[in-house]
Amino acid sequence: MRCFKNIAQLIRTKRMNHPKGYSQSELSHLLGYKNGQFISNVERALCNIPLKMLRKVSEVLDIPAEELKASILKDQEETLNNYLYNLKTSKKEKDVASVTMVPQYGATGTDGL
Repeated sequence: MRCFKNIAQLIRTKRMNHPKGYSQSELSHLLGYKNGQFISNVERALCNIPLKMLRKVSEVLDIPAEELKASILKDQEETLNNYLYNLKTSKKEKDVASVTMVPQYGATGTDGL
């Protein structure tokens, strides 16, 4: 599962604590989006900021580039861990399930006769 929680928390915190106190809608408009749904989705960790928007987000919310980068890298690391470790578990669970599954003869009540 993809992780966006660090960038979500950073954007929400910076937006709410910004001297201009931008609403989600205002920030979305400043970034070129039609309504506040985009920022709402970002702040709820449903999606990430597109790479082409990072510089503008950094400028509008006065977020140092290194802070943005650190949040995105934390999310990437967590995403990779989720995929790597969950895939291993899933494969292991599938292997166990295939070994423990025994064909059920006689399900029709005729015992194959």
